[in-house]
Amino acid sequence: MMTAKFLSTIVLMAALAACGGHSARVEAGVPVATANWRAVATQPDRERLRDWRDAWMAALDRIRGSDAAELAAQGALFDPDHALLDGVPPAGDYRCRVFKLGGNGTAMAEFTRYPDDRCRIETNGAVSKFYKITGTQRQSGTIYPDSPSRAVFLGTLSLADEKRAMDYDRDDVRNLAGYFERVGEKRWRLVLPRPQFESILDVIELVPLQ
Repeated sequence: MMTAKFLSTIVLMAALAACGGHSARVEAGVPVATANWRAVATQPDRERLRDWRDAWMAALDRIRGSDAAELAAQGALFDPDHALLDGVPPAGDYRCRVFKLGGNGTAMAEFTRYPDDRCRIETNGAVSKFYKITGTQRQSGTIYPDSPSRAVFLGTLSLADEKRAMDYDRDDVRNLAGYFERVGEKRWRLVLPRPQFESILDVIELVPLQ
């Protein structure tokens, strides 16, 4: 007769085997809580994270004239080398603004600033979750600790009137990868290099709602 200990071992081995793929399980566009983003990220997203500076420089090189003045007016927001400690925003509701740099396609300007929207940060153990609540393009995903001044974001993009976020790693076109950084006393940014739509670089500014 199999002992209870032996049965427990079999159950544990089966659970580990079920997790043997390259990606952790995900729910509603947000990977299940784990502090190891490398266990979740797809290979294309690893490359986007690795080459973030190349994307940033390529986007900035495309911006000239009055658009350059717009960049300067935002101070540290568009400085790739400006990142303070505590890159993960605290839990709460935020005013967020999306900036698209470097038009990707003939219909897009080299610099686009969208109206203010609402975003939310929720904590979940070692990781946090980010949700853009309003707007026709809504990013959502998980924020993973990476360094004292930076956190990794992996998530997906919802469009128009879609009600539910797509699971991460279900569609490469919707996958997003980037970094959270703090750039001011109560000011954070989410930098998304080479999204599939419209731009070379997306920067989302987050400021707590008062």
